[in-house]
Amino acid sequence: MACLERCHCCADGRRHGSILYSILKSRETAAEGPGPRPRRAQAGRGCSCGSQRRVALKCPQVACKAASAVLVKTLRFVQNVPCFQELPLDEQLVLVRSCWAPLLVLGLAQERVHLETVESAEPSMLQRILTTRRHGEHATAPGRQHPPSAGEIQAIKGFLAKCWSLDISTKEYAYLKGTVLFNPDLPGLQCTQYIEGLQREAQQALNEHVRLIHRGDQARFAKLNVVLSLLRSINANVIAELFFRPIIGAVNMDDMLLEMLCAKL
Repeated sequence: MACLERCHCCADGRRHGSILYSILKSRETAAEGPGPRPRRAQAGRGCSCGSQRRVALKCPQVACKAASAVLVKTLRFVQNVPCFQELPLDEQLVLVRSCWAPLLVLGLAQERVHLETVESAEPSMLQRILTTRRHGEHATAPGRQHPPSAGEIQAIKGFLAKCWSLDISTKEYAYLKGTVLFNPDLPGLQCTQYIEGLQREAQQALNEHVRLIHRGDQARFAKLNVVLSLLRSINANVIAELFFRPIIGAVNMDDMLLEMLCAKL
């Protein structure tokens, strides 16, 4: 019932009085012609409209500044890993391009950065029709991104909440970051065996630390690995759109990462 009350795409019965509804309905009826009409799927079955609502940061200046600071710290952490510095530069770039977003989200959790969001104002159907007719190809210009959906933001918030509920320590965050950073399964890597060994060492160090510090919690290592699995649901494009598009505009994230990686942070 709540979906029927709030969801625009499900509340079909409430639009019968609008002029635009009448116009579109008359065209639809004419196109269908005589004969029995197919039954409309019942509203509310599998409705995902809530998760598809567009949201934005409530205080973008504060959140973007915090995320930028975490990104700098993250790349500084990466640069200070001796084993990473021993890799060829092109191998370093492959790893960083792949893992910067999950490393950043881990950093947001470590720094206790809270995300406050508000629902974005969606244009009406009439506004969309008029905008599309007036601007044509400009309405779908390449490089322009849509605001993140509520579901995508909720995945990030859920990950942060999971990390905070486990009260992850500084060392545990470091070992988790090492596991994420040294991913041997990426295409384009040449030092795969070396990188795989580094990832295995990070996991082993995490396991030994947990067994030493959390002797009474036999499941903690498994819980921390669940944290790693949750990172797979975080979309790098969503992170870039949410935190960095307001700052860098259309600048490519790969170019920015390359510049930051080669600079002395």
